[in-house]
Amino acid sequence: MSVAVPVLQGRGMTMSDMLGRWARTTPDVWAVRFEGAGRTYAELDRRVTRLARALRERGVGTGDRIAVLSLNGMETWEAYLAGVRLGAIVVPVNFRLVADEVAYVLTDSGAKVLIVDPPLADVGTKAREQVPGVTSVLQIGEEYEVALAAAGDDPLDVVVDEDEPAFIMYTSGTTGRPKGAVLTHHNLLMHVFSQVVHIGWHPEDRVGAPGAPLFHIAGLAGGLPPLLVGGTNVIIRSGAFDPVETLDMIERERISSIFLVPAMWAAVVAVPDIAERDLAHLRRISWGAAPASTTLLRTLIDTFPQAEVMTAFGQTECSPVTCLLRGEDSIRKIGSVGTPMLNVEVRVVDPEMNDVPRGEVGEIVYRSPMVMKEYWNKPEETAEAFRGGWFHSGDLVRQDEDGYFYVVDRLKDMIISGGENIYCAEVEDVLAEHPKVGEVALIGVADAKYGEAPLAVVAPRDPADPPTSDELAAWCRERLARYKNPREYSIVGALPRNPSGKVLKTALREEHSAGSLVASPAV
Repeated sequence: MSVAVPVLQGRGMTMSDMLGRWARTTPDVWAVRFEGAGRTYAELDRRVTRLARALRERGVGTGDRIAVLSLNGMETWEAYLAGVRLGAIVVPVNFRLVADEVAYVLTDSGAKVLIVDPPLADVGTKAREQVPGVTSVLQIGEEYEVALAAAGDDPLDVVVDEDEPAFIMYTSGTTGRPKGAVLTHHNLLMHVFSQVVHIGWHPEDRVGAPGAPLFHIAGLAGGLPPLLVGGTNVIIRSGAFDPVETLDMIERERISSIFLVPAMWAAVVAVPDIAERDLAHLRRISWGAAPASTTLLRTLIDTFPQAEVMTAFGQTECSPVTCLLRGEDSIRKIGSVGTPMLNVEVRVVDPEMNDVPRGEVGEIVYRSPMVMKEYWNKPEETAEAFRGGWFHSGDLVRQDEDGYFYVVDRLKDMIISGGENIYCAEVEDVLAEHPKVGEVALIGVADAKYGEAPLAVVAPRDPADPPTSDELAAWCRERLARYKNPREYSIVGALPRNPSGKVLKTALREEHSAGSLVASPAV
């Protein structure tokens, strides 16, 4: 006689499950902090359940998209967790976008509900006028709190499949319309698990501060390690970065781990009284999302001798970190992005997907359970990204004899001049070390003799004392092979950036295609 075996719906852990676990076991521990206020795990768990119920009352179900247009704050984190708890797909929206750009994200994602911050309400309203599919708007503040108060906090009877989408993260779109990278619950769980295990977190590593906007993958993923280990996620406010306030926060909140982009770290280490600060509890500092000069890295190592300096490298589509440079290698392998993280397999290939010998430049491609599921509603772009069975990063790298990777350039930015490959990042790094250079971008412009020639667009450190083309040319001649030297220089007030802060090289190419250059001496 056969016995019927019940079919059980298995699932992996989601962000919502992590929250629920600590709400039961350590209810009074701070889960999230923001500008001196906070929520315990028990408080956050109740509010997330109430918000999830309020969203369900507004017609949101499994697989529906919830767009979140907000500045950094605890409510933003609550919205993310509530969407996950409901089995919906969260769509973080860059708060620097204008209304038409927001409307594109809402339309492309098919968002049903928009959660919006009061300072962004006008942008949200203008965007929604173009997107009839958004059926409900919930504004953070009084309306938000009333909705939570009206909803119950009984547990939701929702089963969430770990292989289903959790977030659609829109890439920055430096060369065209942004694409939505679909990250599953499994992607994010494997990323945070792999990161914690690979780094070797200790009981003291419980207060983390991802210094990035929450709409950015660094802000989202950076909040997950504290959530996984039952620690505290300290959210940094949006707006103009203040290095003194950041140091005050590190001291006040007893932060043990913090991520900032290189420009932020440069401002922090320049604070005059940093040596007198109480920073003994700061055990790990990390950077990423943009290149850092070797000068800045040396300064970080000298300024924070008690902390492990770590380089994080990756991209949105990989949840995001793929490679890490550990503290013990920060000096020995300075300038490298390290080696692959746990659960990341890599190759360095040529355009035909052949592995290139160590020391030669190729594109780094990935296989990993952290790699996105797809680009939202873009099957052709998805197929191209996974060409040959590996995810194509678009990053050009070389690998040294010890297996450490060095980023050479973005594939789309490489300049071919007279048959020679010129890697922008290498030249930019050299110019960035010039004492008069504040920031620099190298682009290729048409050249009758060489087909393409490198042009350096430079913003001075001090506008009143900009570098001359003679000074920059002499600097490069001493440090770069002749063919890598910029043929021309353009001194500008600032480099154009997209809303995510990435340099818009497409705009620079358009701007400089017709000249207006400062020619360098013969090189």
